[in-house]
Amino acid sequence: MVSVVIPTHDRATLVVRALRSVAAQTYADHEIVVVDDGSGDETAAAVEATGIPLRYVRQAHAGVSAARNRGVAAARGEWIAFLDSDDVWLPQKLARQMAFVRRRNGIEACQTDEIWIRNGVRVNPGQRHRKPSGDIFAASLELCLVSPSAVMLRRSTFERLGGFDEGLPACEDYDLWLRLAVETPVFLLPERLVTRYGGHADQLSRRHWGLDRFRVAALARLLATAPLSPERRRRAAEVLTRKCAILACGARRRGQDSEVERYLALAEFGRGAASF
Repeated sequence: MVSVVIPTHDRATLVVRALRSVAAQTYADHEIVVVDDGSGDETAAAVEATGIPLRYVRQAHAGVSAARNRGVAAARGEWIAFLDSDDVWLPQKLARQMAFVRRRNGIEACQTDEIWIRNGVRVNPGQRHRKPSGDIFAASLELCLVSPSAVMLRRSTFERLGGFDEGLPACEDYDLWLRLAVETPVFLLPERLVTRYGGHADQLSRRHWGLDRFRVAALARLLATAPLSPERRRRAAEVLTRKCAILACGARRRGQDSEVERYLALAEFGRGAASF
């Protein structure tokens, strides 16, 4: 069974659209877990009015990472598929992914391609956003190349990784997928089976400036704790050092001396980590 985990916060209309796309799946062996992250709107009533069988979990507002982790804790399926409440799936999404993993014994994670809609207009992802397949570690160091709404992974794998880092305000997906890529390939099913909507004001990427601030935190932890090969360690350290140098320059222009010192120290840590 696939457990579909949908975190949501104050998106009563959008979450209904997402739910209907799950209800329309041609793959029937799935359950839906909606985690309401402290919504103050009509989310609960809107979800109930759909009549779609699901489990509704409500928690005090703690962020998307906590909501996703709570949803997995409540899930019963062998596989976990996340769906952000502002995105939708095409009807064949789960069926195609389950057929894909059944053809390849031992797969722990895969994702589909996606359609991007930004401010109501379809756009084409740039070359830097092209999703790799298999060993995605090196390609994923610069930015997140796994979409939560497109990925499906074994529940046991998610639990082994420890879930999303609830201390990261943003780039929590970048952090988790890097840790995933250390352990296992992430395969791409090259069909556009997710419609991903962007441009609205409540997206994390718009609420938090300087996303590389969170990426360097993830990279530093990875270098400090993950069992990396020498080549992977070198690549991760190079990216950390370069990102820290850029962040230090920005902090210097803003007169943030303590931030300059912090990023220079992280860059020095990166240079040292490369030679471990």
